Amino acid sequence: MEIRRDSYVNELAKRRDSGLAKVVTGIRRCGKSYLMLNLFKKSLLDAGMPEDHIISVDLEDFDNYALRDPQALYSHVKGLISDKNPYVVLIDEIQHVSGFEDVVNGIMRIPNADVYVTGSNSRFLSTDIITEFRGRTDEVRVHPLSFGEFLSAFDGTPEQAWREYYTYGGMPLVLSQPDDTAKIQYLKNLFETVYLKDICDRNGLRHRRELDSLVDVLASAAGSLTSIRKLENTFKSETQSKITDKTIKSYIDHLEDAFLIEEAVQYDVKGRKYIAAPRKYYFEDVGLRNARLGLRQQDQNHIMENVIFNELRARGYLVDVGTVRTTETDEDGARREVRLEVDFVGRKGDNVCYIQSAFAMPDLEKEKQEYRPLKKIDDSFRKYVIVGYDIKAKRDNDGIVTMGLLDFLTDRESLNR
Repeated sequence: MEIRRDSYVNELAKRRDSGLAKVVTGIRRCGKSYLMLNLFKKSLLDAGMPEDHIISVDLEDFDNYALRDPQALYSHVKGLISDKNPYVVLIDEIQHVSGFEDVVNGIMRIPNADVYVTGSNSRFLSTDIITEFRGRTDEVRVHPLSFGEFLSAFDGTPEQAWREYYTYGGMPLVLSQPDDTAKIQYLKNLFETVYLKDICDRNGLRHRRELDSLVDVLASAAGSLTSIRKLENTFKSETQSKITDKTIKSYIDHLEDAFLIEEAVQYDVKGRKYIAAPRKYYFEDVGLRNARLGLRQQDQNHIMENVIFNELRARGYLVDVGTVRTTETDEDGARREVRLEVDFVGRKGDNVCYIQSAFAMPDLEKEKQEYRPLKKIDDSFRKYVIVGYDIKAKRDNDGIVTMGLLDFLTDRESLNR
């Protein structure tokens, strides 16, 4: 089964001959290798590049075991470059090579070689890999399947696909699992034997129980405002743990570094400034989050919010949590300052948008609650309310667009309306 990932193929293609090494990063098992060695390579061939000018090295393949030696890999690649025409070098799982940074930098010095690499251990996936390449890299961040990508490979209606997606997420191999039990077991195994093990091994963590507890707390609170101090108090009251705020912060950094979670910082929309705390944390894949909780807490409202966050990030937006300060009159006639929350402030270049996520608006009061923050923003950037039910997209007199969730997720241009 081939799952098309055209947006990433296009990202790789437009970076050709940039003079930088293209480093494909992302959470393990999200499809980086397949993207580069299959989909991207196919696009190069379709564009007319000769196959013998595409050098592919899969270091997971036992036939290439000897190429894990840095000198052997460099000599192999250099030996295949036999003329002055352009070559594309694709090296998968580069972390198997000791001192791979020097190998990649060496290949980059070959004038007609354009280099792309992936890697899948926690060191390679960490943010410091960009520093390791001495500023000569261009990172392409790959995420698990978006809903649109998932739907393209799903045998069923969009509504059925959504039920699967909000339960089991978008890790590509979930689609090939035979039943629900196998899907949840696959995701649990990823969490336990791949992600958390990598984090502990890389960072020398000795207190795995505390890391496990923190992951559970973050999974339960995904999409809710929280702070390091609040998490510390939770540990003290519920587990009698003496874990410090400094340790909690370092654990969260490790989880972010491995792309398991991502934070969204509060942004004062009218004051045009960031607020230090509290923040929100979202999971890179809702299926991993759900599996961690044993499919408990299947709150579609919070899951939908997490999916929207992930979709925005996959589309290249930087995403914050918006806060709108305004003054209102209470029932006694007194004026007071209130802070209203906008679920997401998305930024991509000079393109800014505000988004509210509302799985359901059962009554007029709930509807007013969702639209109220957006109406208090007096700039001209686009504003959206995304609802969990099917509705024809419409724009009201305040310029606010209301659209259905599936409409938003399946149309990558939905935020250009």
